[in-house]
Amino acid sequence: MTTVLIADDQPLQRFGSRMLLESQDDMTVVGEAANGSEAVRMAAELHPDVVLMDIRMPGLDGIEATRRITAAGERTRILIVTTFDLDEYAYAGLRAGASGFLVKDAQPEELLAGIRAVATGDAVVAPSLTRRLLDAYVHHLPTGPSAEAGTQEDARLMSLTDREREILTVIGQGWTNTEIASRLHLAESTVKTHVGRILAKTGSRDRIQAVILAYDAKLVQPS
Repeated sequence: MTTVLIADDQPLQRFGSRMLLESQDDMTVVGEAANGSEAVRMAAELHPDVVLMDIRMPGLDGIEATRRITAAGERTRILIVTTFDLDEYAYAGLRAGASGFLVKDAQPEELLAGIRAVATGDAVVAPSLTRRLLDAYVHHLPTGPSAEAGTQEDARLMSLTDREREILTVIGQGWTNTEIASRLHLAESTVKTHVGRILAKTGSRDRIQAVILAYDAKLVQPS
């Protein structure tokens, strides 16, 4: 059973989400939050598997709430809800530790699939879309001497093997596991093992955070 906390300042949106989720045999809504502060407090109390997080809320917004929840080190995953004309907020949410984002006009089956994917540790953003999003907002990436020093000074990469560094680079370029397996002549199961080790060694919560790391460490340059 996947437990979900709904964080949205619109009662009708929360009601609709609750009705949809509770129609599923494998999901249950453990609470509703009307703002970011409530979401942080309830996440700490209820330990939901997934928080369905709105961005625009009074007081503490969804991005800062995401940052605080993920910083607490809980297993709770965050699924950001946004709109197409607010992609910069989705980007900020991913940087804050969210495992993915959907648009508010997504189909019900897309929302359900997204929640299930996030709950199992997957990222709810297609690799190619992640690449476009990061390219579009690359000006938010760190700048200055530490960023310009190159990948060798990034401690998160120190424990990676040459093959793992290579795979992290192509993950950052938007390659899927199938594409990595085909182009690098590896079994897909081997690729999955490498990806799992990369996430563990770099402390990345999921594939999206690994993509962001690849950009941060200058393994990938914006197109």
